[in-house]
Amino acid sequence: MNAKSKLVIVGLVIGAAMASGSVLAQTDVPNHPRVNEVNNRLENQQDRIQNGLKNGTMTQAQANHDEAHDANIARRESVDEAKHNGHLTKQEQRNLNRSENHNSKRIYKQKH
Repeated sequence: MNAKSKLVIVGLVIGAAMASGSVLAQTDVPNHPRVNEVNNRLENQQDRIQNGLKNGTMTQAQANHDEAHDANIARRESVDEAKHNGHLTKQEQRNLNRSENHNSKRIYKQKH
């Protein structure tokens, strides 16, 4: 991989991390408990990443990587919601939670 390719990849990761802040700034949706659970978990993980940056237990590169994963989960959630009039099926919720669990473990390992 040449330097130009690496620069493009880094730019994409940083762009995804910046976009994730607005994507993840969602509020509770009345009568949508599955959507709310996923959104609340994503918000919690964003808080954990920001705390890791503040206290120095996580580097900016690690935070960008984790935020890109969270942005991916948020995009998948939006696609799933669009299929079902703003709702998530139980299976879609399970799949998103599995991804969130994986990212949560990665955040924990990076901070410890």
